[in-house]
Amino acid sequence: MKTDNAEVSAISAIGRLLIALIFIRGGINKLGSIAATVATMRNHGIPYPDILVWGAIALELGGGLMLVAGLYARWVALALFFYTLTLALIFHAYWTVSDPAAARTDANSFFGHLSMMGGMLFVVAFGPGAYSVDALMNVPATASIAARRLRQPN
Repeated sequence: MKTDNAEVSAISAIGRLLIALIFIRGGINKLGSIAATVATMRNHGIPYPDILVWGAIALELGGGLMLVAGLYARWVALALFFYTLTLALIFHAYWTVSDPAAARTDANSFFGHLSMMGGMLFVVAFGPGAYSVDALMNVPATASIAARRLRQPN
């Protein structure tokens, strides 16, 4: 099956929107529950939760919106990848939970985070597509730069 560039670009834009929604929603939810989020962070041993909660909100809400727009999409996706990895390891370490029901819940969340990380890596690898601010600004694709360097003689 052959697809044209417009179709691929539209699918890429929809994919960015769908993967970003969970971060945007998370950032908005944190804004509405700062005290509860700080308490959760403190309970999990996060240092300086009163300050870091604002970084989490900025990354989730700002990064999510940047991902939807395709603005510095590869960098944002990479930041969200590492952020999600950290969340999975700190908040959903199911292998440390003794209650089987709680362990199952954490395992589901952990593997959900791995899936989101996979989506972020797709954006890192393939870029945001033509329907993005990056494309409008002619931000070069990292993969294209690497490919050109490999083809250049030393």
